[in-house]
Amino acid sequence: MQTIYLDGRYYANGAAVHAALKLLLGLPDYYGANADALFDCLSERREPVNLFVRSLGEGETADTLRKVMRVVEDLGGEVDTAEA
Repeated sequence: MQTIYLDGRYYANGAAVHAALKLLLGLPDYYGANADALFDCLSERREPVNLFVRSLGEGETADTLRKVMRVVEDLGGEVDTAEA
């Protein structure tokens, strides 16, 4: 099972979060950089991904990370956060 760590304070926007996810998770070039595309790519994996979010950040970054967290949970992964 793969665990990734994200800190929303280091991302300027949702696109930056998805760029990091593509790199960290080794997502394919056709990854559409949105929650639906993330769900599709991760659902093809045999094992779920675990996610630790240090901080959600603000604005669009926080909204994107909340969606990513829901995707991970929907696919059976665990999500842990340092903040509510």
